Amino acid sequence: MARRYDPERRQRIIDAAIRVAGRTGIAGLSHRTVAAEADVPLGSTTYHFASLDELLVAALRQANEGFAAVVRESGALADPECDIADELARITGRWLAADPAGVELEYELYLAALRRPALRPVAAEWCDGITEILADRVDPVTARALVALLDGICLQVLLTGRRYDAGYTREMLGRILAGASAAGGRAAPEHGALPVDWTG
Repeated sequence: MARRYDPERRQRIIDAAIRVAGRTGIAGLSHRTVAAEADVPLGSTTYHFASLDELLVAALRQANEGFAAVVRESGALADPECDIADELARITGRWLAADPAGVELEYELYLAALRRPALRPVAAEWCDGITEILADRVDPVTARALVALLDGICLQVLLTGRRYDAGYTREMLGRILAGASAAGGRAAPEHGALPVDWTG
């Protein structure tokens, strides 16, 4: 019997993996659970993704687009007159509120890189992607510092259940920007923040 051509199957498997992880966490993710969710034969998942890590990499890469897309779509950040701290604080609050379950899943996949080295380069893509967007407005070192702060604030909100405080976020972002401005927009290499090396 000829195999039915199904060019969307790989994407359906990734989408199914994200849904399964969203319901049960990464612990509940397996080729079998994903195949059942995607309504495809078990062999299809192992054909497209030889290991669970490969499937997690694809899921994380897709989930990574969440916050990056919100930042990228903000027309305000492209305006030289835009208050960067205010806009980033607003964007972050909107992202956290729009799809809390999706945000939790994005961070669960992101933090899985602590135990799964194969995910580390993809986790780094999350930081690098946002940094590149912000580097159009500020120097690269300051952009990395802004991303690190936003990352930490979002993680604290998710782990503690505390309400997101836009005012606090705006103030802390403003302090980083003010410090960069006072330093002439540059940080000395020996003292400046260094990018996280996820690749080991």
